[in-house]
Amino acid sequence: MDKRTVVVTGGKRGIGAAICAAFLERGCQVVAVDKNFAGGLARDGEREGLYTYQADISQPLEVASFAQTMEELGPIHVLVNNAGYGITKPLEELTVDEWDAVLNTNLRGAFLMVKYTLPLLKQGKGSVINIASTRAFMSEPNTEAYSASKGGIVALTHALAASLGQFGIRVNCISPGWIETNPEAVLTLEDHSQHLVGRVGVPGDIAQACVYLASPEAGFITGTNLTIDGGMTVKMIYV
Repeated sequence: MDKRTVVVTGGKRGIGAAICAAFLERGCQVVAVDKNFAGGLARDGEREGLYTYQADISQPLEVASFAQTMEELGPIHVLVNNAGYGITKPLEELTVDEWDAVLNTNLRGAFLMVKYTLPLLKQGKGSVINIASTRAFMSEPNTEAYSASKGGIVALTHALAASLGQFGIRVNCISPGWIETNPEAVLTLEDHSQHLVGRVGVPGDIAQACVYLASPEAGFITGTNLTIDGGMTVKMIYV
């Protein structure tokens, strides 16, 4: 993995930040893309090998500008489409604009990133990893926009794998379950016991899986969804 260029969207915090850190630890050059950064491509002053870039990935012009800027760094070897968010609201209260905003970030954003960086992915025979969710397969009430966007990510993944395999590009996705990104969160024994492994997930669980899927050891894996949820979705819970 040494010296490879890795792009991670939503890289400022949470799972995205953990993914960036995991690739940096393996000697990669990492570009974290997030709408909450400031300015264009810039070296991070604290971590060697890390660049930041401000962009709203739901906007085609901003993604196209990012892809053009990335030509300075050469081929992209790994693209992790991690950026996303959800709105929990009763269907009758959910506005069309809110629906569009979630779908545009979570699903259209992943499509745009692959579309505009494709020439650089071809050069790097890149690995694309999309972050979906177990919400693609199961839901709580009032999560229609988020669940639909993540179901779309799973379908987009196998479609891209079929289209881009001819260029040596592998495309997979990861569906995290409960990953606690707040270090201040107070979790109960009941929270942990919902998982077959006996604990709630942490961002590093997803980050290490990304490293594996991007590595040569995963060279025979494409078009696949990897569920990482500590067994939560297969555990039968009776209330």
